[in-house]
Amino acid sequence: MSATVACPALFISAPASGQGKTTLTAGLARLHRRAGRRVRVFKTGPDFLDPMILARASGAPVLSLDLWMVGNEACRALLAQAAHEADLILIEGVMGLFDGTPSSADLATDFGVPVAAIVSAKSMAQTFGAIAFGLARFRPEVPFHGVLANRVGSARHAQMLQEALPAEVRWLGQVASEATMALPDRHLGLHQAAEIDDLDTRIERAADALAQTALAELPPSVEFANPSHDEAIARELEGRHIAIARDAAFSFLYPANIALLETLGAHVSYFSPLANEPAPASADAIFLPGGYPELHAAPLAHSTQSANSLRAHVSAGKPLVAECGGMLYLLDALTDVDGTRTPMLGLLPGEAVMQKRFAALGMQQLDGAHGALRGHTFHYSRVATPLAPALTARHAQTGTPGEALYRHGSITATYMHAYWPSNPAFAAALFHGTAL
Repeated sequence: MSATVACPALFISAPASGQGKTTLTAGLARLHRRAGRRVRVFKTGPDFLDPMILARASGAPVLSLDLWMVGNEACRALLAQAAHEADLILIEGVMGLFDGTPSSADLATDFGVPVAAIVSAKSMAQTFGAIAFGLARFRPEVPFHGVLANRVGSARHAQMLQEALPAEVRWLGQVASEATMALPDRHLGLHQAAEIDDLDTRIERAADALAQTALAELPPSVEFANPSHDEAIARELEGRHIAIARDAAFSFLYPANIALLETLGAHVSYFSPLANEPAPASADAIFLPGGYPELHAAPLAHSTQSANSLRAHVSAGKPLVAECGGMLYLLDALTDVDGTRTPMLGLLPGEAVMQKRFAALGMQQLDGAHGALRGHTFHYSRVATPLAPALTARHAQTGTPGEALYRHGSITATYMHAYWPSNPAFAAALFHGTAL
């Protein structure tokens, strides 16, 4: 195998959130897929929602890239693998191009992927040129492909924007303001892909709009370094059956986490608490991921078969791992922002109350007997519990205390969404009930 593999690649970024990155990345993936190309899309950062939409657009799983949570070498390996399989790699950034530590700009620079900046030009004219110039020149080492104007009001508006652009910054074209193309959002971000009835229609409209821009052409090829060696992962979950809740209430799942469980030797199956499906009695361990239990509290409270199966699993002393929304489901009760209190499973002492503002946000790390497990936290609820933390995560940037990890019988629960490939041994221990 050669040292590198080449594939056309483009990094889609913007000066801030809310510029239309996800809509246009999805449209671009669909446009090139319609042309018969194999497209692989990545999402920068720990997001769960954007990847669902991007996966629908591209027809392939969307993996996370983050220099801290995933790690530089793992990101490099994922990109090289995609380059072997794809005709085009797209990476959607997070927030603004230079926001965060590490930032989208850091990732684009580390892997030499040229940046196409999406700038919402609504209520803007010549200032568009200043923003584009700043994005292109603020850090000269960042490879810059050009700028695309989004939410353009008219042909004359587009002309003014293009005329304001410095000659050295490439104009990639414009996309008109179109409400029927935009993706709806709510408190944790965009709606889940399965909940947007006309999602494919919206993606197709975005693809049609981008067909008239320079982004319809393949970007330059990028050389991605092949991994020098594949590190063997011990099959520490060989023969174990892990059942995972998966539905509109519990959907925050990293594809890389599921792939790791299978690499570790586990058999993975799924059940839906919302559909009142019981967790399989044959499961050796259960995972309740995050999601939106607060939006589905009433049907969850009436899902007696599912609830009884989870109680039986815990009563038998089998490991149950819960993150964020999955943890809320285990509590005695959950109160929404309107003050409606709904009983939950009662397997974890305490109650949660939804807030109208962020309760916590950011990258965190758990340090345990098996080393460090990285992830992030992002929630609008607060939990009151008599339980003392078995471990306390720390913030990635400051090292200050973060989310608690609770142990109660065979239950391990925390607000932190863990990226299990950051520490396969820690992940395996969670499902053996021996992580602490």
